[in-house]
Amino acid sequence: MKIRNLILVRHGQSEWNEKNLFTGWENPGLTEKGSEEAKNAGILIKQLNIKFDCLFTSALIRAQLTGSIILDKIDQTDLNIIKNKALNERFYGELQGLNKDECRKKWGEELVQTWRRSFDKGPPGGETLKETGERVLPYYLNSIHPLILENKNILITAHGNSLRSLIKYLDNISDEDIVKLEIPTGAPIHYQFNENGKVVNKKNLIE
Repeated sequence: MKIRNLILVRHGQSEWNEKNLFTGWENPGLTEKGSEEAKNAGILIKQLNIKFDCLFTSALIRAQLTGSIILDKIDQTDLNIIKNKALNERFYGELQGLNKDECRKKWGEELVQTWRRSFDKGPPGGETLKETGERVLPYYLNSIHPLILENKNILITAHGNSLRSLIKYLDNISDEDIVKLEIPTGAPIHYQFNENGKVVNKKNLIE
């Protein structure tokens, strides 16, 4: 049986992660720590000895930089890179650029937590996790999964909520449970598929 590989990586720490700001579709770069996280992800991925066919990433620089650093570490810098806003982070609307602690003071801990972690309740002017999934999943099914069926090995560098939406589908996680899933920055997740496109193995490269 020929195994197809898919590796998901949430971007390394961004400058706004470090400042505890809601980022969404804003476009900060990586911190020094974030670059190191991406390098470490690349080192871990290189140990798998996988020859990739494509890198998919979002339209945001922090995910793109993470992907470029990983490709450098795995010596595959000539890889075809496909950027698409369908893989962008969840859009946080009026919260973008605001400090998370200050938001809790303004709107209350419970409401802000609901905006952040409920499946179908979003912040003012922003997306819900459900709505994020409604752009991520069709893009995956139309543009990425067919390549897996063609024996391609795929790398995706994206964001906490876009990857959460994809993992919800791949792992068949309920609406209630997906909001509890934490995805660390720079921590590769390795999926293996059989010839029918069914997941046969999953491993977090950083436990």
